Amino acid sequence: MPGPIGVDVLSKTTVKLNKSLCHRAAKVAQTAGYSSVEEFVEHVLEKELAHFEESDSKEEVIKKLKGLGYLE
Repeated sequence: MPGPIGVDVLSKTTVKLNKSLCHRAAKVAQTAGYSSVEEFVEHVLEKELAHFEESDSKEEVIKKLKGLGYLE
């Protein structure tokens, strides 16, 4: 069983995808003008990570505003 997420992540350089998902990603990457499937996957992953990181920030701002009495 693999260790928790985040343990020694920097030593890993590849991610396995099932064939169907890889073919779909390749089609979209080519259509959208990416230079490779890897570039497309990295771009999508960056966008999703930013989305989750941003939502954490919004929650923190809301919590602070509630603490200051600006929101109920």
